[in-house]
Amino acid sequence: LETVPVGNDDATKPFFLPVQWVNRPNQNFRGFSGTVASGTIKPGDSIRALPSGKTSKVERLVTYDGDLQQATSAQAITMTLTDEIDISRGDVICAAQSPAEVSDQFEVQILWMDQEAMLPGRPYLIKAGTRTLPGSIDKIKHKINVNTLEKTATETLALNEIGVCNLELDASIAFAPYKDNKALGSFIIIDRFSNNTVGMGLITYALRRAANI
Repeated sequence: LETVPVGNDDATKPFFLPVQWVNRPNQNFRGFSGTVASGTIKPGDSIRALPSGKTSKVERLVTYDGDLQQATSAQAITMTLTDEIDISRGDVICAAQSPAEVSDQFEVQILWMDQEAMLPGRPYLIKAGTRTLPGSIDKIKHKINVNTLEKTATETLALNEIGVCNLELDASIAFAPYKDNKALGSFIIIDRFSNNTVGMGLITYALRRAANI
């Protein structure tokens, strides 16, 4: 895959929290748990949940060692909100003023990792962040020779080949290009029958219907 420079300044980037699970041990507590992908957040900050676009404010940042006054990139937290809004595993909580984009179609770079060749149009499972959903590669634009960077037309990708493709998902996801955010810009491809990981990829950009909700 193309080498993309990624700095160590994730804490200064927009806040993104992919929701790993919804923590509701009783009727009095409802939190959203995950690891901060980038940015910084504190109680009182306004947030937006994607892909729904619903908004609220941070009430608490809960950890095993107690509440935090601030959380930043790579920290595992449970966030509670001031409003009861619908957020599920696989959603992304963003800073309200700088939400991620949302789309269901992308140009991507894929490294194929299976003995059986990739077939355009075949349904796969795509795991992006904490969300897994059906998708397919509907077009291979070209494959890339990793030694010469030559681009070659092809109808499929074999083991260890890299290609630039169009990826279509069954639903929209919150994303960022890989060059801007590794967590929101990468994914793996899973065979629906064997459950094996057969490929990995990077999002370059949305093809259409991308929007900041």
